[in-house]
Amino acid sequence: MLETVIVLGSFVFFTALVGFVTWLLTRKDDHGSSAGYFLAGRTLTGGYIAGSLMLTNLSTEQLVGLNGAAFKDGICVMAWEVLAGASLVVMALYFLPRYLKSGIATVPEFLEERFGDSTRAITSIIFIVAYAGILLPIILYTGATGLTGILDVKGILGIERADVAANAPADAMGTADYAILWGAVWMIGIIGSLYAIFGGLRTVAVSDTLNGFGLLVGGFMILFFGLSAINSESIFAAVEEMYVANPEKFNSLGGADSSVPVSTLFTGVLLLNLFYWCTNQQIIQRTFGASSLKEGQKGVLLAGVLKILAPLILVIPGLIAFHLYGGTIANDKAYGTLVSDVLPTWLAGFFAAVMVGAILSSFNSALNSTATLFSLGVYKQMLHPNASDERVIHAGKIFGTILAIVSMTIAPLLAGQDSIFGYLQKMNGLYFIPIFSVVLVGMLSKRAPKIAADAALIFGFVAIAIFYFVIQPMTKDAAIDLNQPFYDFHFLGLMFALLVGFQLLMAQVAPRETPYEQKDAGAVDMTSWPLAKPLGIGLIVIVFGIYAFFASVNTIFPVTPAESAAASAAQID
Repeated sequence: MLETVIVLGSFVFFTALVGFVTWLLTRKDDHGSSAGYFLAGRTLTGGYIAGSLMLTNLSTEQLVGLNGAAFKDGICVMAWEVLAGASLVVMALYFLPRYLKSGIATVPEFLEERFGDSTRAITSIIFIVAYAGILLPIILYTGATGLTGILDVKGILGIERADVAANAPADAMGTADYAILWGAVWMIGIIGSLYAIFGGLRTVAVSDTLNGFGLLVGGFMILFFGLSAINSESIFAAVEEMYVANPEKFNSLGGADSSVPVSTLFTGVLLLNLFYWCTNQQIIQRTFGASSLKEGQKGVLLAGVLKILAPLILVIPGLIAFHLYGGTIANDKAYGTLVSDVLPTWLAGFFAAVMVGAILSSFNSALNSTATLFSLGVYKQMLHPNASDERVIHAGKIFGTILAIVSMTIAPLLAGQDSIFGYLQKMNGLYFIPIFSVVLVGMLSKRAPKIAADAALIFGFVAIAIFYFVIQPMTKDAAIDLNQPFYDFHFLGLMFALLVGFQLLMAQVAPRETPYEQKDAGAVDMTSWPLAKPLGIGLIVIVFGIYAFFASVNTIFPVTPAESAAASAAQID
């Protein structure tokens, strides 16, 4: 009983502390104007931008989902993190200067400037539909799953698996499980909505930064305690023990049956990474609030450094869980089980609070971005062009509230997915690829016309949806099953090449009347950070170095079959 009180008490205390400090730091902010509410008054510095970028990304779909993928496939899933370092270099040096020069608040707003109002409207609607139906529910579901596992809610409530058949799998869910899941989803959703709807972007960024520090501390604690559970004498000896037992898990080049086959690193995986860090409204909105290009580049490149280190808390714990539990638990329960088993009781409440912070960060950031897209791209642009800032913000708050309720209703229905992280990446392709192709062509070509961009957006979204929901189900029992990551990612690469090629062809066949010339809106100081290029080049070299090292680690540290068999036998015993 005392342990339960300590866990819940520390959880409530740390969660409330972040909320109070955030309110203290943002209570005098401008929440009455569009620039203040949606762009933090363009006052964000490098530290806030880096912290907000990291924690918006490092949420439970990463902690739970990516560690679950590592549990299944090994270290090759680090592609989603390590490649992000290179993608953020592209963002800092190429995309960010063009965004800030236009003084925009949303990616669709940039596309309106480049192509026209119809392109902005189509992109806004695609973003809103995708966030509402894919991103927000997954954030809530993975958050609730991770939180209830760490806090051992069923144990606290004294609930047994009596409503589950005796011969059911270990990960089967009963009535009580669903009730707990629904309760956790709605608790997280309501708290996150308060941040996003009533606080605005700076409130989101400040809370992200505070929670980000806690997440990094908590993540490294799990790494330390997990390795200590394998070998209490030395964490380096623990890593060696893990490698000897399962050397195949330490290959950075995934096989054809993994969730990240090596060939896909150059097609779909790379494209999804570039979109996510260069054109995804949910992520890059905080960079639009930068006080200057220099501060924006500092924040983005600092985030790139942190992303290269992220596998320490987003991949290695999954490998630790595999070493400790083998195949006895479901992939997406690996992280929660590990945390519950290795973390001391007195720290469980703190880490649960950190997890909630991570969940809230991603949820409120996505919700704030979706409300921004609706308010500026639909309500003001399409419905009420002459609306005042007050009416635009009010409309965004109402829409955000409705969207939060819809997301909280959908989230529990995701229970039962084989790999929630894999599902997320697959569904992201629906809108990532069409939008990224249009943004990239808009920057590269001065003659690509509006009709080409609009057609690429609509055709790309519809074609990928047909492939996912019509063609793939038809081949499930065929000789060639297209329902594999290998085909998913290569199809996305092929679709991207097709969409880009079509737009560039239209630029030659039916070019716009006058070449596009970007104008400086004068929103921020556009002086570049002197260290941006050297640091960017250094990050890319490190990315290649990490891949080269783990691709050849079996050659550098060979493990004989006898050693591996002996280690596996010891692990089973």
